[in-house]
Amino acid sequence: MKQRILAWRPVILALACSLLLTACQITPSPADGLLTLTLWHGINPPSNRDVFDELVAEFNAEQSDFQIEALYVGQPDQQLPKIFTAVVGGVPPDLLWFTPMITGQLVKLGAIRPLEDWFEASPHPQDLDPALLSGMTLNDQIWSIPMATNNLGLFYRPSLFQDAGIETLPQTWEELREVARTLTVDENGNGRPDRHGILLSLGTGEWTVFTWLGFLHSMGGELIEDGVPNLVTPEAIAALQFWADLVADGSVKLSQPGRGYELNDYIAGRVAMQLTGPWTLEELESLDIDYDAMPIPAAEQQATVLGGEQLFVMKTRPEREQAALKFLEFVLSDRFQTQWALGTGYLPVTRTARESEAYQTYLRDRPILTVFLEQMSGAHSRPILANYARLSDSLGRAIEQTLLGSDPATALETAQRRIDRIWQP
Repeated sequence: MKQRILAWRPVILALACSLLLTACQITPSPADGLLTLTLWHGINPPSNRDVFDELVAEFNAEQSDFQIEALYVGQPDQQLPKIFTAVVGGVPPDLLWFTPMITGQLVKLGAIRPLEDWFEASPHPQDLDPALLSGMTLNDQIWSIPMATNNLGLFYRPSLFQDAGIETLPQTWEELREVARTLTVDENGNGRPDRHGILLSLGTGEWTVFTWLGFLHSMGGELIEDGVPNLVTPEAIAALQFWADLVADGSVKLSQPGRGYELNDYIAGRVAMQLTGPWTLEELESLDIDYDAMPIPAAEQQATVLGGEQLFVMKTRPEREQAALKFLEFVLSDRFQTQWALGTGYLPVTRTARESEAYQTYLRDRPILTVFLEQMSGAHSRPILANYARLSDSLGRAIEQTLLGSDPATALETAQRRIDRIWQP
């Protein structure tokens, strides 16, 4: 292991030097000496980036102590090498936008500032949605704040339900299985369905894991027991078996590998249901199709998985960190939360923003969002421990193998053996 690290050290240093030069080019020192903080993000689609850039511009225009420079540095898989190279090279951004699952790795590297003192002294603990606290906290310390939130639901095409004579939305797994069978249709009689009941994500990536975890939690299962991953549980096997049953019924269209988030088949009517979230509303509203959403049908309990990204304050210098905290105050303000929600479809993270007149008007025009707001009480965060990426990869492989015909218990046992090697003392 030591030899492997030493072999990579020149590469890391070279990348760090390159990044340092890039950072110097991107964020020159202003002539007037005004402090400029860099914020790295991967906000997508571009329309959402426009909303964020407008909010940052408003913040910059209204105070003169410092400026925020928001830089789009690619999608999450593209960001990770840049983030860790910057940390190793000692040239991190001042603020980082990323999913909370990176928290454990950043804490292990000593790259981020803990936030509980600042957070607990602010008015936000009483106002923040309590479902979000677990994604902010590791080892009893708060390390990030949510910029916005969302969760996963089941989108469906009402016209296809109507055509199939389905009058009641499924509320249980068995009802979902029956509805998916009913919605699977071979229209031209060639023996192959032209429309499937539901799309499931094929691939080993985080999206596949994200869309499956709600089923695990619906069984009352968890990924972590006593701080260690445990995949071979009755709840995990049952949740994965349910997906296998949907495939065996012929009701499933599998996505292109690694592209389960794309809506092409749903929009074209090639599938009647798809797991996704409110961030898709802007795209759907621009199209001439019918759509709606329902909670994920339940097994033992109603459950879903939290989405959304966090903001981290990177360890730099005290004056830069203090300035970064002022931007976090802005992000948690009703103004930011409301404007961001109205512009993107994300859910506000604070009670007061959700109750604001502007957001309530927005909600009346888009009652579909009540599905996701009501699901927040049963929403689970993904683990934020170090090595989550390795855990997700192993679990993703097990899910993909099951969708392609493997026995769920065997696939999970294989994944657990791989994980045990990583988590050995």
